Amino acid sequence: MSETSLAEHEDRWIMNLRGLAVTQISVGYHLFLHLDSDARVDLGCPFKLTQALGEGRQEVLLDPGKQDVAAALGLFGAKVLSAVAFKTGSLRLVFDNGCHLTSQADPSFEAWEVEALGPGGWRIISTAGGKLAVWPGPSMTS
Repeated sequence: MSETSLAEHEDRWIMNLRGLAVTQISVGYHLFLHLDSDARVDLGCPFKLTQALGEGRQEVLLDPGKQDVAAALGLFGAKVLSAVAFKTGSLRLVFDNGCHLTSQADPSFEAWEVEALGPGGWRIISTAGGKLAVWPGPSMTS
């Protein structure tokens, strides 16, 4: 199991998920990305997936509530390069296959959640209205 941790900055939290691969994708009214055995990403509101296409990029809006997430299947096997939770409630994940996933805060619902599993785990949720709820691991100091 790799070391997952959080680092707080003035406007964001850096989530150390670097190198974790998407090993499972599941869909209900949410899209779940399982990262190795260490973490999971839960997307409950529409989000953008930007994919590299030749020399350009294509941006697609995906809606888990309508199970309109087929483009996210391209994330299977991809490794996380960067994971950032902005204190405005936005999420940005960058993958080694050139994909970027971005989710904005929702005024009425929890838009997304990222959770590191196991001992010392942590959790960040984008709450309704654009704030973050953060449960740092037991050994973290802010």
